[in-house]
Amino acid sequence: MPQYSFRLNGKDVQVDAPANLPALWALREKLGTTGPKYGCGIDVCKACTSHLDGKKFNPCNVPTGDLAGREVTTIEGLANLDDNLRPVVRQGGVLHTVQEAWLEIDVAQCGYCQPGQIMAAAALLATNKNPTDDDIDGILNVCRCGTYVRIRQAIKLAASRMK
Repeated sequence: MPQYSFRLNGKDVQVDAPANLPALWALREKLGTTGPKYGCGIDVCKACTSHLDGKKFNPCNVPTGDLAGREVTTIEGLANLDDNLRPVVRQGGVLHTVQEAWLEIDVAQCGYCQPGQIMAAAALLATNKNPTDDDIDGILNVCRCGTYVRIRQAIKLAASRMK
């Protein structure tokens, strides 16, 4: 079985997996990350949203072989990135600006989609520090609990703190 090496949340990892295994399963089942969630497996719900080389991606729809030599960040590693998604050293317990806003606004209900929502919001805010409602609505991550109003509030709060 082929072995792929890449960085996961700032650490070098190797995974033995078929090249076409969806990266979500390599991350969850082989490497033990639980943040990216399985929802649909076809890049629609976006519950698995993570970052690949600093840009959002959905590992349910990317083969493991495509991770070789690249940088993957899941919700577990977000606190180790600054607001522009560059590595930063933070003292224990300090979260990313988006994570802090999520907690302050009390966004989550069931919480299943929240890692993907947060990762998509962080990717948006890394390139757009003043998003409009349309920009935020363009994230397209599905929330079955319907916390979209609080998601928008949290993104705007994080954006105001990033300025």
